[in-house]
Amino acid sequence: MATAYDRTGQGDHGREAANDGDGYRPRPDEPFMCERQQEYFRAKLLDWKEAILREAQGTLSQLQVDSLREADLNDRASSETDWSIELRTRDRQRKLIAKIDAALRRIDDGEYGYCEVTGEPISLGRLEARPIATMTVEAQERHERQEKVSRED
Repeated sequence: MATAYDRTGQGDHGREAANDGDGYRPRPDEPFMCERQQEYFRAKLLDWKEAILREAQGTLSQLQVDSLREADLNDRASSETDWSIELRTRDRQRKLIAKIDAALRRIDDGEYGYCEVTGEPISLGRLEARPIATMTVEAQERHERQEKVSRED
């Protein structure tokens, strides 16, 4: 039911389509967020979103098929726990879809790939690993340090 994901939360879905089928990968020696890079990341984001939606549909279908009618209370409790975990995962992915949609809007607006705090370009490596990134690594680290300090107050 669940898909194996890498540390970015993406799994290996959509790699072919996001590469334009020709093995293209954004390179630092080309103009930042040129049209080809924008289309690459748009395809990567759309493929990621499509895979999440497919998985959600699979979960819904499975829920409809597998009614929780186990006679044994332990089996039923185990099934309910499994479904609870699955539904929490789907909820996280629903939130992820909102971030993917926001990234797609930033591409349309010409703001994709630039830090929302500093306005500096986000490294291609970071965008490759986390296409929904909105901050440079440095800005993200500062943000997380400030959050930590705020929580400790």
